[in-house]
Amino acid sequence: MPSQARMKSILNAHRSNIALIVGNGVNRYRSAKATNSWHDLLMQLAKEYFPSKLKKVPPGVSLTEFYDVLELKTTNAAIEKTLQQKFGDLMASWKPFKHHERIIGWAKQNNSPVLTTNFDRVLADAGSLKLLRTRSDGFTDFYPWESYYGDNVITDPGKEFGLWHINGMIEYHRSIRLGLTHYMGSVERARRLIYKGSGPKLFSGNHTNWQGNKSWLHIIFNAPLLIFGLGLDENEVFLRWLLIERARYFKKFPNRKQKAWYVHSKSQDNPGKEFFLEGVGIEAVQVEGYDDIYGPGVWE
Repeated sequence: MPSQARMKSILNAHRSNIALIVGNGVNRYRSAKATNSWHDLLMQLAKEYFPSKLKKVPPGVSLTEFYDVLELKTTNAAIEKTLQQKFGDLMASWKPFKHHERIIGWAKQNNSPVLTTNFDRVLADAGSLKLLRTRSDGFTDFYPWESYYGDNVITDPGKEFGLWHINGMIEYHRSIRLGLTHYMGSVERARRLIYKGSGPKLFSGNHTNWQGNKSWLHIIFNAPLLIFGLGLDENEVFLRWLLIERARYFKKFPNRKQKAWYVHSKSQDNPGKEFFLEGVGIEAVQVEGYDDIYGPGVWE
């Protein structure tokens, strides 16, 4: 089967319940790469703390570690907040392109949830979406996990269209997860919802009325996932941990198991990543090029 047809066949076969997980690759396709550059944004901030020393993120350091080092190089006691605000300010000018509109248009038409590891508003702007919440109580701008972009108020995140931000959103700068400490905080919060504390827990068997059922976490554990635009490398600490917990949940409740696919445009040539994907029950799907992921033939 041609690679473009392979991805489209997955979308068509599961259009009634599939959820999309979209990474920063969506901002590196064709013209978007020139304006929506995550690497350029990092280097723009780095110039303040490493003047004339760095031209790019050096090999051997993850992006989360790179941020942590930036933070350590500052003297302002409130610099964490300042850096998060600066990230948001720099991304405010990013704009959507046709492929952003195609993906969001497909998701809206098929009532499919969309999760993104990005912080920017590009996908939300592509669909002219507004910021909404599934609940009116319990809000925290550190973890606005029940906030999403959409057209309507939804009751079941796993079965209705909404755009959810896994690692934070620029509306709430303190929610932006940049450093390793940030991701550790997200893991701990997710653990409290999944395993610990008061109220019904997912791993206790209550998969409809558990504490995270109004957040994007509910989608991770209750829908087939199509992952693309993501390196899914070791620096994706939080998401990789969630995928491990997802596999552990399906092992405990095999009748609730959902499929997942990881779409990439070239050979993995990475035994560690292949080992991880197979171990957590994710099928790797190789396509020939980025047109087979973002092109109109896939989404229109």
